[in-house]
Amino acid sequence: METGKKSAAVIEVALADSNSIMLSALSEFFDRDPRFSLVATASSAEGFLEAVLRVPVAVGVIDWTLPMLGGEKLIEILRAQVSAPRIVVYSHGSGHEVPRRAMAAGAAGFCARSESPENLLDIAADVAKGQMVFPFLDVRELRQDPMYSLTERERTLLTALSQGCTNKQLAHDFGISINTVKFHLRNLFEKLSVTNRAQAIAFYYASIVGQSHQLPDLPPEGSPER
Repeated sequence: METGKKSAAVIEVALADSNSIMLSALSEFFDRDPRFSLVATASSAEGFLEAVLRVPVAVGVIDWTLPMLGGEKLIEILRAQVSAPRIVVYSHGSGHEVPRRAMAAGAAGFCARSESPENLLDIAADVAKGQMVFPFLDVRELRQDPMYSLTERERTLLTALSQGCTNKQLAHDFGISINTVKFHLRNLFEKLSVTNRAQAIAFYYASIVGQSHQLPDLPPEGSPER
């Protein structure tokens, strides 16, 4: 990770990409644009988080597939921070899945890597002005997606369900009682409009992994009482 001198006259920006060649190229693009002051670069989500919490910036440009935490989790963590930068996701993907998930996580913009660097710079500048910049997405559909309404704890719980965890295992892993696990499961099922674990797991793989993903062997259908 490298840090540089800030300038109050321009848009302070931080970059994160695990590809050193891409990170170097992005740094050069932002360095040459007089609208920006490159404050920090990082090759991981953790490095980016550490940098922007130590030296706040206006805009962060990150890769969606950062190691360890990943872009989605990083955005969710930053969303809870008072001085968090507005995030632009710069990543591969020609479909709407990554932009949709980036927006749901709390990003302010998305730019595909197939687009020109100049377009990325313009998007970052627009995001710094408070704009939301995404390829066409039906926001009404996004808001109606049950996954959008889940809390971070409920998403983690749903992921654990997809891995076949029992109530006893969930209680142990989350440090809560089995009755509290059942309470969370009922709330989760209600939000997803499902009635049992098998349906919740099927919903998880359809919404998060994608319809083309091969579903694993599902546990027997039943209530949250398992």
